[in-house]
Amino acid sequence: MQRMLSFVLLASLAAACGRTRPSTGQESTAAATELSSGIVDPYLKINTALAADSIDGVKANAGDIATAASSLGPFAFRIGTSAVQLAAAADLADARAKLGALSEAIDAYMATQHLAPPEGIRMAFCPMVMKPWLQKDGPLRNPYYGSQMLTCGSFRN
Repeated sequence: MQRMLSFVLLASLAAACGRTRPSTGQESTAAATELSSGIVDPYLKINTALAADSIDGVKANAGDIATAASSLGPFAFRIGTSAVQLAAAADLADARAKLGALSEAIDAYMATQHLAPPEGIRMAFCPMVMKPWLQKDGPLRNPYYGSQMLTCGSFRN
C-alpha cells in the first residue's frame, strides 16, 4: 500500500512538471555548464523591474521561469515552486521577498548541478536581506531595495 502511494505521489509530481515518466535529472543537465537562458533571461527582467521599484512584467516573467524549471528535472523543483509564488506576489514588497526565495533556489540549483552563470552575468549578494541575486556585469542594482539602496551589496568571486 505504501509503495503504491509513493508511486502515485511520484506520478503526480511528474505530471505537474509536464513529464510522463520520472526524471533522473540528468536529461537536461548532463552536458550543461551554464544556467539555462530560459531561467536567466526572465529572471534578469524581474531584477531590472524590482531595482526600478516596479512590478511591471514580474508575474509574467516569473511564470516563464516556472515553465522553464519544469523541463530541468527534479533538482529544479524548488526554482519552479518559488517562481510560482513570485508570480502570485501582491505588491512590490511581496515580490521582493519572494524574489529572495527564488534567488536562493537558483543559487542552490547552480551549486548542486555545478553550473556557472552565463557569460556577462554574475552572482551578487545583499548583506541587508542576506540573499543573493544574479545580474549583468556593471554597477550593482539591488532588486531587494531598489532606489532606497540601489548599490548595496557586492559581487561574489
